[in-house]
Amino acid sequence: MTEPAHDEAHGGALGERLNWLRAAVLGANDGIVSTAGLVVGVAGATDDRAALLTAGLAGLLAGSMSMAAGEYVSVSTQRDSEKAALAVERRELREQPEAELQELTELLEGRGLSREVAREAAEQLTARDALKAHARVELGIDPDELTNPWHAAWASFLAFTAGALLPLLAIVLPPSAARVPVTVASVLAALALTGWSSARLGAAAPGRAVLRNVGGGALAMGVTYAVGSLLGAAGV
Repeated sequence: MTEPAHDEAHGGALGERLNWLRAAVLGANDGIVSTAGLVVGVAGATDDRAALLTAGLAGLLAGSMSMAAGEYVSVSTQRDSEKAALAVERRELREQPEAELQELTELLEGRGLSREVAREAAEQLTARDALKAHARVELGIDPDELTNPWHAAWASFLAFTAGALLPLLAIVLPPSAARVPVTVASVLAALALTGWSSARLGAAAPGRAVLRNVGGGALAMGVTYAVGSLLGAAGV
C-alpha cells in the first residue's frame, strides 16, 4: 500500500508563514484606519472631490512609504544581529570545537534527550554542518534563510496600500451626500474583517478583536470628522 502524503507545514515554516500573514493583515488595517481618518476629516471640512483625492493619495503614499522604510530598517537591524551572532558562533567553532560540542550536547539534553543520545546526535550534527546545528539549536536561526529586509519592506508597502485604497475609493467615487456614510460603513466592515482575521491567525477569540478594531476605527473617524467640520465652519 502507498503511504498517504503528508505535506502539512510544521515548526518554523508554519510559524514564519503565520507571522507574514499577521503582518500583512495588520499592515492593511493600518492603511484602512489612517487613510479613513484622513479623508473623513477632510470631508468634514470640504466636499471638493479633488481635495479629497489629493489628501487620500498623499496619505496613502506617505503611509505606505513610511511603513516600508520602517520595516526595512527594523528587519535590516535584525539581519545584522543574526549575521553577528553567526560570526561569533563560527569563530567559537573554529577556536573551541570541543567546548562547542559539549554545549550542543547539553542543549539537546535540555530538550529531553538522554545524555548518550544527546552526545551522539551532537556529534552527527556537528559532522554534517556544525554551524547550522548550533545556529538552529542554540540561536534559533537558519543560516540559509536569514530575514530579508526588502521582502519585509515590499510586503508592508503593498499591505498598507491595499488597505488604504478602500477608504480612498469610498470617499471619492460616491456622490457628495453619500461619501461619508459609504466610507464609514465600508471601513467598519473592513475593520471587522481584519480584526477577525488577525484573531484567527493568533488562535484567539475573534469577538473582542473585532470590537477593538471597529471601535478604534470609528473613534478615529469620529474625531477627525469633528475636527474637519470645526475647521471648515471656521473657514480654515
